[in-house]
Amino acid sequence: MINDEPEPRVNTKIIGITGGIGSGKSTVSKYIEEAGFPVYYSDIRAKTIVNDQPQLQQQIKELLGENAYDENGLYDRKYVSEMVFNNEELLLKLNSLIHPAVKTDFENWISQQTTDFVFKETALLFELKLNESCYKSILVTADDNCRLKRVMDRDNKTYREVESIMLKQMPEKDKVKLADFVIFNNDGLEELQQETKKVLEEIKSF
Repeated sequence: MINDEPEPRVNTKIIGITGGIGSGKSTVSKYIEEAGFPVYYSDIRAKTIVNDQPQLQQQIKELLGENAYDENGLYDRKYVSEMVFNNEELLLKLNSLIHPAVKTDFENWISQQTTDFVFKETALLFELKLNESCYKSILVTADDNCRLKRVMDRDNKTYREVESIMLKQMPEKDKVKLADFVIFNNDGLEELQQETKKVLEEIKSF
């Protein structure tokens, strides 16, 4: 029997994509996907994984209480966010449960890919030192005022609410120092798409 399934590449290179809230990293990731490259969306997958894995659900309930899941048995993001927002120790414990599950999910995903490059979008690329397992890293960034306005408009949050989130994230200047490529997203979608294309051309030349 002939197997028509393509064999996954052994030396597939991982390119990490990150950016703070309101930076536009998801938009850049979509452009990359449209260019024909597979993108793994860590944060989106995490939202699915916390609902799909009974053992993980139980661990989260033991850490945060039964209210971590609503009456329909679904992960209550609002409740969990309020629990961990000002509790660094609790946040670290929660991450120590979720991130290994996402890591395993990513490894399963990449084993099915057949391209020379794959892209992994994650908000905490540098914070968790995930860039160390990446071939290259891309930071999407923008001026603080741009990011603030985008998130306020998108999520209907107040200035103070968005600012408090931004202050808890790694400073942009520190991320810039760590990134191999930096895409600035201050000038609109057309310019952002062009900048993304330039970075892709550089990456494909490696």
